[in-house]
Order: sequence, then C-alpha cells, then structure tokens
Amino acid sequence: MALLIFVRHGQSLYNLENRFTGTLDISLTLLGKEQAKSAGGKLKGYVFCMAYTSMLIRAQESLEIILKEMHVKIPTVKNSAFNERMYGSLQGLNKEETAKKYGLAQVEIWRRSYDVCPPGGESLLQTYNRVIPYYKTQIEPKLKMGQNVLIVAHGNSLRSLMMYLENISPVDIVKVNIPTGLPRVYDFNNQLQLSGVKYL
Repeated sequence: MALLIFVRHGQSLYNLENRFTGTLDISLTLLGKEQAKSAGGKLKGYVFCMAYTSMLIRAQESLEIILKEMHVKIPTVKNSAFNERMYGSLQGLNKEETAKKYGLAQVEIWRRSYDVCPPGGESLLQTYNRVIPYYKTQIEPKLKMGQNVLIVAHGNSLRSLMMYLENISPVDIVKVNIPTGLPRVYDFNNQLQLSGVKYL
C-alpha cells in the first residue's frame, strides 16, 4: 500500500488580488503561510520518502512550511513539470477587469476549458502533457515500491494529475477546483490501483 498526497500552495498575493498568476513568481500572503502551516499540521504522522514541487516560490515556500510544521526533513525535487499553467498575455491582469474587457464567457473558457489556450498561453491539455509523463517516470515507480510521496504544486498542474488518477473527463474537469492548502490523499494497493481518495 502506498499513499500519494498533494497540496495546492497557500494563497499567493495575486490570488488575494484576483489576478492571473500563471508562471509569474509570486510569494505567499500571511493567510497563505497559515494555510500551508495548517496543511502541515494535518500531515503530522504521515511518512514520506520524497517530496516534489514546482520551480515557483509560492509552491516551494508552502512545501517548506509544511515540512517544518511536520518536523521532518525529506529529499525534495523541484521540477518545472509541476509549474502552474502559463496564462500568456493574461498573466498579472485582474480577472474581473479582464472579464469586462473580453466578456465573462470568454474569460471562463480561457480559465476552465481543457484544450483552449489563453492568448499566448498554455491549455490544460498542454499542462497535462507535461505533468503526466513526469509523474509516470518519476513518481509511479516509488509508489509501486510502497513509498509515500508528497506533491506541493498549483491548481492546474494538480487538476491535470487529478484527471489522470481519477479518470476525470475533459468535460468534467472544467467543474473541478482544488482548494488552497488542503491535502488530498490517494490510497493505492500493491497493483497501484486506486483504493481511496479524500481531503484531510
């Protein structure tokens, strides 16, 4: 039996300001740090062989706070495969103001659809196509050996992983939103078949 647990980073400054963040390197707010600390408290007692995160500071900082709260030190890998989806020319813009300019329906398509790219940006499909190969080569082998793995990343890189792990369709993933700072636990049997999923 092995566990995979992922956590979306705590609230960032651009989350607070309702801006498209994407690959911009934006730090956590005080609330974001508290959310990461809370996640670490919920994960006390879990034993991980390895932790993975993105190249972006808000995810790295969240992981650091989580491990500090757990009072553990484990090997950590940072890789751009887990970076947030790139929002192109929308990055840094206020979401409400962007909706006024382009229309709410268009902005929702850019934000939530599976295969439509925002201007100059990356679709969820493209995000999936970098997350899942990395997951299959780097993380699945550890789970097969019965090792527990922690991932701290971003809303869209983790939505991509959810699609793969839970067999969620491109239509249904549109409605999925991952809360910040809340650990999601995947329980696998010896054949790496999913036997349970829950938020802590």
